[in-house]
Amino acid sequence: MTGGGMLIQIAHLYATACLAVVFFQFALIGGAPLGPWTQGGQHEGALPISGRVIAAFSVPVLIFQGLAILSVAGFPGLDWPRWCGWAALGVSTVSAVLNGITPSARERAVWFPVTLVMAGLAAYVMISTAR
Repeated sequence: MTGGGMLIQIAHLYATACLAVVFFQFALIGGAPLGPWTQGGQHEGALPISGRVIAAFSVPVLIFQGLAILSVAGFPGLDWPRWCGWAALGVSTVSAVLNGITPSARERAVWFPVTLVMAGLAAYVMISTAR
């Protein structure tokens, strides 16, 4: 596989991971009893309305992140400014750090590795496309 092909595949993997997290957020918004696995693990069962609002806010952010990294990788039809990819990488990195220091052991066990890999994928795309 050429470097460009691998780059596109890594960007697709990142965008797919963003989409998977979007579906998790939809489950939270819908009242799934996943409180211990998110937002610091402060809630057993479903999140309260305030937590669901935070989950709803995450959805467009995650979609932006996925599209931004796809754009940087040269996905046809997307021609976003490069800073959008850096913003996506920044959000991914902050997310990994926050998931690494959360007081919730369950959240840390699941989301820290996921978000760390996502940040690594975004970093690969950004570094590989540096001019």
